[in-house]
Amino acid sequence: MFNKETYTQRRETLRKNVKEGIILILGNVDVPMNYRSNTYRFRQDSNFLYYFGLDQQGLAGVLDADSGEEILFGDDLTLDDIIWMGPQPSIQERAARAGISRTMPFGKLAEFLGKAVSDGRRIHFPPPYRAENKLLLEQLLGIKPADQPSQASADLIKAIVAQRSVKEAQEILEIEKAMDVAWLMHTTAMKMAKPGVFEHEIAGVVEGIAISADGMLSFPLILSINGETLHNHAHNNKLEEGRLLLMDGGAETAMHYATDHTRTMPVGGRFSQKQKEIYEIVLNAQLKAIQNIKPGVPFRNIHMLAAETIADGLKAAGLMKGDVKEAVEKGAHALFMPHGLGHMMGLDVHDMEDLGEDYVGYDDEVKRSDIFGTAFLRLGRKLQSGFVLTVEPGIYFIPALIEKWEQEGKFREYINYDAIKPYLGFGGIRIEDDILVTDDGYRVLGRPIPKTVADVERMMNEGV
Repeated sequence: MFNKETYTQRRETLRKNVKEGIILILGNVDVPMNYRSNTYRFRQDSNFLYYFGLDQQGLAGVLDADSGEEILFGDDLTLDDIIWMGPQPSIQERAARAGISRTMPFGKLAEFLGKAVSDGRRIHFPPPYRAENKLLLEQLLGIKPADQPSQASADLIKAIVAQRSVKEAQEILEIEKAMDVAWLMHTTAMKMAKPGVFEHEIAGVVEGIAISADGMLSFPLILSINGETLHNHAHNNKLEEGRLLLMDGGAETAMHYATDHTRTMPVGGRFSQKQKEIYEIVLNAQLKAIQNIKPGVPFRNIHMLAAETIADGLKAAGLMKGDVKEAVEKGAHALFMPHGLGHMMGLDVHDMEDLGEDYVGYDDEVKRSDIFGTAFLRLGRKLQSGFVLTVEPGIYFIPALIEKWEQEGKFREYINYDAIKPYLGFGGIRIEDDILVTDDGYRVLGRPIPKTVADVERMMNEGV
C-alpha cells in the first residue's frame, strides 16, 4: 500500500466530484476453480485498490458524498479461518491503514444501503464485471444483473476515469518497478526461442519470472508462432526454424500496477529478408507514433499516423497500392492491422476497461469510429500529461480475412491480393512499449527491451 494519506486524498477528491449521494465500491471475493475451497489466485478490484488499497477478500467501501462519512464493511476472521490462514490484521486495523476510522460487519451493508434508498438517496456504483458481485448487487439493491450496466452511475464512472487516468508520481514508480521484470520476461523468451522448443516451455518460464518477482502476469500470456491470431493464448506448438514467435506479455507488481510489451522474434535467431522487411515497417510505424506523443494531441490522430506509415511501407513492398491516405481513411489497411494502436494502462493492463472503453478512451469531442479496424481503437481522446499508454502497431497475414476480402472484391484499388499470397503462413508481427505522456512530450518507460532487428538478433544469439 501507499501511505494512508494517499487513499484519504483520493476518496476526498472522488466525493467532491460526485457531489451527492452514496458511493458504493465493492471489493472482490475468491472465485472457485473446480470446487469451493480450490480457488483461482485472488485479484482485488482495481477501483477498490485505488481508493482503499486493501488487498483482501470480502470488503466493501462506502463514501457519503454529502456528509463526508467513510465506512469499511468487512468481517474479522474466525478461529477456523486463522487455523487455515494464520493470524490476520483486524478489520479495524486494515481500515486504519487506509485512513478510515469507522468499520461495520459486512452483513450490515444491506441494511445500511436499504435505509439510504428509503431516505431517497442515490446509490452510485460502478458496473460490476464478476458474477459474484453482480449477484451481491442484486441482493443489496434489487437490481437484476442484466440491468446493472445501464443503472451504473455515469457520474461515478466519469469521476473515477478523471482521477485514475492521470498517474501520480508514486504510481509511475510502481509501474517502472514492473518494467525490470518485463525486461527479463521478454529477453528470456528471446534466448529460449530455438527450434524444437515448445511454446509452453517458454510460457512456463516467463510466468515463473513474474511470480518470482512477488507479482503475477498482468494478463494471460500471448505467446505463439501463429502471431496472426491477435490474442493467441494456446501454447501447444513446437518452434520451427524460419517461423516468427510473437510474445505479448506484461508483469504486475504486488500492488497490481501493470506493464504490457510485445516483441516478435525469429525462431533460431535470424530474420529472413522477407521477415525483416515487414518487421522494419512495423518498427518504423511504432517509432513515428511514439515521437508524436504529447499533451493535447488526440491519440486517434497518432493511430492514423501509424496506419498510414504501415500502408506506405506495404505499398513500397508491393502489397498495397493507390493513395495511402485515402486507403487508410476508408479502412483498407485493416486487412493487415485490424486493431487499435494502444490503450491506457495502470492498475489494469487495459486501464479501467471495466468502466467502459468509451468513458476511458473517448469523450464528447472524440467519438469512436465505426470503420472496421479503427473501431477497435481503445483510446482516441486527447492526451494529457500523466497518461500511461501503450503503442503497439502490427502487421498480420490472416488467411480467413484475406480470403473473405478477396472474394468480396474489397478494396481492390488499394490491395494487391496476388502479391499477398506468398505471405500466407507468414504469421504476424507486433511491437509494443509503454509510454508516459509528460508536460512537453513523452517518456518510454522501463529498461529498453531489444526491438531493432540487430538488437533482437544479438540478444537471441549472444544473450547480452
